[in-house]
Amino acid sequence: MFTGIVEEIGRVTAVAPSGDGVRITVEAPTAVSDAGHGDSISVSGVCLTVVDQGPDWFTADVMKQTLDMSTLDGVGAGRRVNIERATAAHGRLGGHIVQGHIDGTGEIVEVRPGAQWRVIRIALPRHLSPLVVDKGSIAVDGVSLTVSGVSAADAADQWFEVSLIPETLTATTLGERGPGERVNLETDILARHVQRLLSFTEGGSQ
Repeated sequence: MFTGIVEEIGRVTAVAPSGDGVRITVEAPTAVSDAGHGDSISVSGVCLTVVDQGPDWFTADVMKQTLDMSTLDGVGAGRRVNIERATAAHGRLGGHIVQGHIDGTGEIVEVRPGAQWRVIRIALPRHLSPLVVDKGSIAVDGVSLTVSGVSAADAADQWFEVSLIPETLTATTLGERGPGERVNLETDILARHVQRLLSFTEGGSQ
C-alpha cells in the first residue's frame, strides 16, 4: 500500500527478458536504504517486488500483464521513474490510498503553463471515466493528485485535468511529461468498489 507521495526519482539501469515478462534494475538509493527481499516498491505507480538489491539499486520482475497495462512496456535503460516505498502503518497518509495496481494508461493531450503551476489534461479510456470525479483523488505515474476538471459524461472524448504545483513538477517525473506521452493511471479504490456494488444492484442481484 502506498500514499502517492513520491520519495525520489529513480533511474532504470538495466532491462532483461524473463519468460514473457522482463526483469528490471532500478537505481533508487532512498528506496533501498531500508528495503529487504520481497518488499514492495512503487515504480511510476506500479507495485513491484524486490528480488535482488545492492547499495543503491534493486531488481524486480515485471509480468506480461503488467507490461500490457502500463508504461513499463518497452521500458529501457535510462528512463527516469517515480519511486515510493510501501507506507508504514504508523506513517502519515499524506496523499491518498494507492495500491500500485494501475487501471491502465492515459495520454497527455494538453499542457497549460500558469504563473506558479501547470495544468495537464489527460485523455483516458471511457470505462475509467465514471471513476474520476472533480476534486477527487487519482494517481498519475504513482503521484497522488487532485482532479481539477473532468469532461462531460456524454463528451465524445473523455479526459480529466490535474494542476501541478512547483514541488510536484520538480520532485516527480510529471514535470518532464508532454503531449502525446502515456502515463499510468490508478483510480480511487473507493470509486472502484462503488462501481462494482452498483453493477450488482443494477443487474437485479441482491
